[in-house]
Amino acid sequence: MDSLNGLTSEIVACRACPRLVAWREHVAVEKRASFREDTYWGRPVPGFGDPDASLLVVGLAPAAHGANRTGRVFTGDRSGDWLFRALWKAGYANQPTSVDAADGLELTGAYVAAVVRCAPPANKPTPDERDLCLGYLRREAALLTRVRVVVVLGRFALDGVGRLYGLRPLRRFGHLVEHALPDGRTLLCSFHPSQQNTFTGVLTEPAFDAVFSRAREITGAGPPPAR
Repeated sequence: MDSLNGLTSEIVACRACPRLVAWREHVAVEKRASFREDTYWGRPVPGFGDPDASLLVVGLAPAAHGANRTGRVFTGDRSGDWLFRALWKAGYANQPTSVDAADGLELTGAYVAAVVRCAPPANKPTPDERDLCLGYLRREAALLTRVRVVVVLGRFALDGVGRLYGLRPLRRFGHLVEHALPDGRTLLCSFHPSQQNTFTGVLTEPAFDAVFSRAREITGAGPPPAR
């Protein structure tokens, strides 16, 4: 029988995409100067969070010097800083920071994953790499039986989840745009908290926080806690 622990082991051991394997391992050896003393993870990055989650957050892929370094999705980079701060404000995380895999972060009611599990060159997986990796997300989504809202961070994640549910193409993407999924779940779109969006003001903190407030409304969890 499939389980999240078993799936995690499969993901971490995966070597299905030669280009991604070569790149993630190259980055783990070359490193960034500011992380020279760190031991990089350099493997595929599994999902992270609460097995009883009502909210599933789906990103693009691990960052070369973020999750590819720390081994935990969205951990150790600025996109992750935005995501986990927002999840904390919405009551899904016990702390607003995500520095490394041993920092004590816990999620309640939320699970975070990605369409592609290896850091890709230039942060751009190929369509074939995406499609090879989608099976992992499909199995995660099936195991997370209490999920009611799937938040996709960016159009790439929307396209991946759309393929997962046989809804391709889902052309309507925009911040806080919603789609009904065949299994009764709600797909909620968000701009990705990448630096190109946050530094330019395309995505602001209030706008990002609104995504997770809306997720709470859909799941009937009520308003976010006062922080």
